Amino acid sequence: MGSSERIIEILPFDGSAEYYGLVWNKNESDILYEQLMQNIEWRHDEVVLFGKRIVTKRKVAWYGDETYPYTYSNATKYALPWTNELQQIKVRVEEATGERFNSCLLNLYHDGSEGMAWHSDSEKELKKHGAIASVSFGAERKFALKHKKNGEKVEIFLEHGSLLVMQGKTQTNWLHRIPPTKKIHQPRINLTFRSLVPK
Repeated sequence: MGSSERIIEILPFDGSAEYYGLVWNKNESDILYEQLMQNIEWRHDEVVLFGKRIVTKRKVAWYGDETYPYTYSNATKYALPWTNELQQIKVRVEEATGERFNSCLLNLYHDGSEGMAWHSDSEKELKKHGAIASVSFGAERKFALKHKKNGEKVEIFLEHGSLLVMQGKTQTNWLHRIPPTKKIHQPRINLTFRSLVPK
């Protein structure tokens, strides 16, 4: 379990992004990685850009306390019920952060060629200024943040079994992304635990 002394604040201003480091040891992380690979209902993501439906190589899944609808990039998903391993991960995240989460969006990047463009998690369904807990298993990937007004950038590598928590005005003031790279040939699973405000 990551201790509070090792939590690193990586944003200089206008928000908070705390890196907890390794919250799971290697053995735990390896087991959870395999369970997530096998037991999650992975689907290719579909986004609508300029009126055209695009299917991504990256795969996604959406889970929650209830069948919450979640809309982004003009596509809506309905949450599946938690699996045992997702419940385990959620409990550990909530113990570490003191936050409570009711949903989780998962991304599966098959290798370094798959990334995520600059964006902020500012969908209207999410709790305003609520915490988003990002858990990583598999390949270590660079995570970048960029200030929306002055363009200042911050980068960190997210390790196998690590936790990063964004909160406060981070989504208002900063964009984030996973840049593609030719150096990584292994998959990465990312789980982002969120607080949705049910309608």
